Amino acid sequence: GQQELSVTQRDPIQAADQAVMLSDTVHGGAGQHGLIGSLLPKIQPDAAGSGCHLHLSLWQEGSNLLPEDADLTAVGEAFVAGVLEHVPALMAITVPRPNSYRRLAPHTWSGAFQSWGYENREAAIRVPTEPVGPTPKHVEVKTVDAAANPYLALGAVLAAGLDGITRGLEPPAPFEEDPGTLRNSPPLPGDLPTALAALEQDAVLLDVLGDDLATAFLAVRREEARLLAGATLEEEVRQLLRRY
Repeated sequence: GQQELSVTQRDPIQAADQAVMLSDTVHGGAGQHGLIGSLLPKIQPDAAGSGCHLHLSLWQEGSNLLPEDADLTAVGEAFVAGVLEHVPALMAITVPRPNSYRRLAPHTWSGAFQSWGYENREAAIRVPTEPVGPTPKHVEVKTVDAAANPYLALGAVLAAGLDGITRGLEPPAPFEEDPGTLRNSPPLPGDLPTALAALEQDAVLLDVLGDDLATAFLAVRREEARLLAGATLEEEVRQLLRRY
């Protein structure tokens, strides 16, 4: 079976700590019952994969900068624009395994398109709203899974959004439709090597990682992509099911 687990909001470092504890709890709890608990992004070819969607609000001096009774503010839109601009490179960090890209497909609520929208579950960034109207208290980055290092993933997404605020970026118009049904929907990288190439060209994220970490990260991910090149889903699951 497949379960969706939600955890309480925390400050960034505590949120990453909590993600690690959740993973350990899933593995340990399942093992106590003779089962395998896995957060591997894609296990079954014809079933939905498992993501790890990241929900973010923006706070300053104790106040949420995303109002509860209106569309996104200018600062909220700038944050979304920053994440959206960097998302092809972010994917090398937030969906960092070859198996991750088997999950990212149209019409699977996985965020496979470089777009955003209110309640759009197919876009990379969704702005949740209440049934009575648009009430954005946070934004959701969907192109994330539990194979990622939560500290790197969260830090990189925050850096991308803050870059948008610093530069005063404006996002494109929000998508109201399923972007997978539209010809002008910008697709995201379809495999890990493409995302790694985007990261190599992203000066903001490379600067945030620092030279040593960026070099090591790119080298490890490239080697994993090489080792798993041509592997079937069954082979990936056999190698990775218990690892994640």
